[in-house]
Amino acid sequence: MRLGPRSVAALGLVSAVGVVAFGWPLFAGSDSSLSAHAQDAPWLFAALLPLLLGVVVATISDVGLDAKAIAMLGVLAAAGAALRPLGAGTAGIEPMFFLMVLSGRVLGPGFGFVLGAVSMFASALLTGGVGPWMPFQMLAMGWVCMGAGLLPGADTVSRSRLRPNGAGPLRGRPELYLLGAYGAVSSVLYGVVMNLQGWPYIGGLATGVSFVPGDPVGENLGRFLAYCLATSLGWDLPRAVVTVVLSLTLGPAVLKALRRATRRAAFETPVTFEPSER
Repeated sequence: MRLGPRSVAALGLVSAVGVVAFGWPLFAGSDSSLSAHAQDAPWLFAALLPLLLGVVVATISDVGLDAKAIAMLGVLAAAGAALRPLGAGTAGIEPMFFLMVLSGRVLGPGFGFVLGAVSMFASALLTGGVGPWMPFQMLAMGWVCMGAGLLPGADTVSRSRLRPNGAGPLRGRPELYLLGAYGAVSSVLYGVVMNLQGWPYIGGLATGVSFVPGDPVGENLGRFLAYCLATSLGWDLPRAVVTVVLSLTLGPAVLKALRRATRRAAFETPVTFEPSER
């Protein structure tokens, strides 16, 4: 599903809100009270829901999605939510990542962003993982799926016909290797971004890994990197390995099924009405 101008604007807006939500503590002054903002998650969640709805509406306006696309969104979100409890994050075993990456690849960045966010919301309700981290997880997973949709070589048949002499869509083993590499990188970056959500508010850490309000951004980022290496890397790397293994082994079947469902749904086929014969 291609990106239109309205979809680009909506994704840009929601991503900008997410970047501010994750990164603003790095620019807080030394006299700012970060603890007063540690419970901002409900406000972010309240802002995120209409923004996600805006992405859906913009995508519908650009490419004419219908009830079939919404149904596919629900099915894939339910599948992602069902996969998450299988590992429950134990030692980084989170099989839902590979499905989100492959779905974003086939269905495009706009659909992928909404799918990632809705899947995390549904899985939080399913596993009882509702907390101040949930809206941040929705944003981070949305970015993971959106990035998969922006990877090169995802041309559809219609776009390939418009450019008969251009590069065709990437398929087969090269595509699986690309998705596996992206899945590994995005799995680690997901953990890094989620660390940024809570790290500035954690007190009592060692000086070398604690956040210091008012310090230069570069120094705080250095401490943040040390914090990630000391705490979450043991979960992020197994998550990356599981994502790569599942993408390479189950990827061909899942990609084939998603593309077949997309072709049969014919999301972007215009509806025409023919006069009835008398």
